[in-house]
Amino acid sequence: RRDADGIRRYVHVGTGNYNSRTARRDTDLGLFTADPSIGADMTDLFNALTGFSRQQTFPSLIVAPYGMRSRFLSLIEREADHARSGRPARIVAKMNALVDTEIISALYRASQAGVDIDLIVRGICCLRPGIPDVSDRIRVLSIVGRFLEHSRAWQFLNGGAEEYYIGSADWMPRNFDGRVEAVAPIEDPALHASLRTLLATLLADNRQAWELDLDGCYHQRRPAPGEAERASHQLLLLDPWGAGDPSRDGQPVAPAASAGDDVDGYAGHALEQSALSGRAP
Repeated sequence: RRDADGIRRYVHVGTGNYNSRTARRDTDLGLFTADPSIGADMTDLFNALTGFSRQQTFPSLIVAPYGMRSRFLSLIEREADHARSGRPARIVAKMNALVDTEIISALYRASQAGVDIDLIVRGICCLRPGIPDVSDRIRVLSIVGRFLEHSRAWQFLNGGAEEYYIGSADWMPRNFDGRVEAVAPIEDPALHASLRTLLATLLADNRQAWELDLDGCYHQRRPAPGEAERASHQLLLLDPWGAGDPSRDGQPVAPAASAGDDVDGYAGHALEQSALSGRAP
């Protein structure tokens, strides 16, 4: 768009479809941003899709089939390096399915190196958690409730300099090799708190969460005697980001930046959740 100070690209990156029906049922995330680097990458990607270019490198976006698997492998290995060096290391990954063997092997190696890994995988998961000396630092949950968990999000602790990403891809060969997929970094620290709280709320669920056991079976979490019930979808209906981080006894976090905020000298970022916020994209 031609603004007063020149041409500016506005980009929306979502984890689901532009469909008013599924937006009422599926939980999805969206990033609306005017970040120049993401805008430039998205322009290059659409030019490649329409045949105007053969661009295969994208400085900000993680794009399939142009190296998405290798980029995620490098992020997992970086966490393993942090753990080996005694620095904070953790991975939280949310997706619909985990099938890719290279990713699974990398997660096993990261667990052996000392990385704590929490996976929120709604559907098929070919990784086996809890194997002694192989995956005993990996936990796998599936959230089943009123809404269909559809968003894909990643948190890498990165030695204390956290990184967050959202996008359209599951960790499956068909997403890495057979489709065009895009994953965007969430670089605005004001938005990190919202994603951190959302993931923490899902991980603390003790009612709608099903935990994958070592034997490949799932068992439903239930509140312990005297423990308050934490059904994530009920909590997220009250606040799309969880109304407070469960790890901090429900203390509220700073709100996400609004679309009108000025961030780093350009129009601000905004995060949204469909279904839970009652808005179709």
